[in-house]
Amino acid sequence: MDVKERKWTRVEYERLVEAEILGPEDRVELLGGAMICKEPQHSLHAAAIRLVVRVLTRAFGPGWDVLSQMPVALDDESEPEPDVCVVPGDPRDYRDAHPTRPVLVVEVALSRLGFDRDRKGSLYSRAGLADYWIVNLPDRRLEVYRGPVPDGGALFGWRYGSAQALGPDERISPLALPDAAVTVADLLP
Repeated sequence: MDVKERKWTRVEYERLVEAEILGPEDRVELLGGAMICKEPQHSLHAAAIRLVVRVLTRAFGPGWDVLSQMPVALDDESEPEPDVCVVPGDPRDYRDAHPTRPVLVVEVALSRLGFDRDRKGSLYSRAGLADYWIVNLPDRRLEVYRGPVPDGGALFGWRYGSAQALGPDERISPLALPDAAVTVADLLP
């Protein structure tokens, strides 16, 4: 017998939050219509998130907002809370609605590396986000994904056309800020 799953829309999800049916203690995010439990906050994971926020805040400077584990309204069925993302402007610009198009999304992976590569990578690619990074803690590398392309075999029908893995001594520039270079080691605890 087939089991039918109920997909949630972003509007329904936000209503659950507004009605306080879902709260911060629930630690879920909406990905492609499914409510997914977020990765546990191991101290190594949390330290890496704080380092990424610090490095990107310095690199981007004024005129950019570096968010940590805050909602992004990607589409009608997705409201992920990436570990870190960078959006143009000021927090007040998003007082009435969550950001929709970050210029950089960063996930920190400790135990769910495959999840961040496949599920989140396909979701971010489908949304047209050009620059997606994974801080790969087990391998002490930064994985950089760019160039969304359609792919019928990918979970959400999209994947990134370019992928590279960088070691601690290597540097990378965000697409939105090509003159700023980030050293991978600065992102790693």
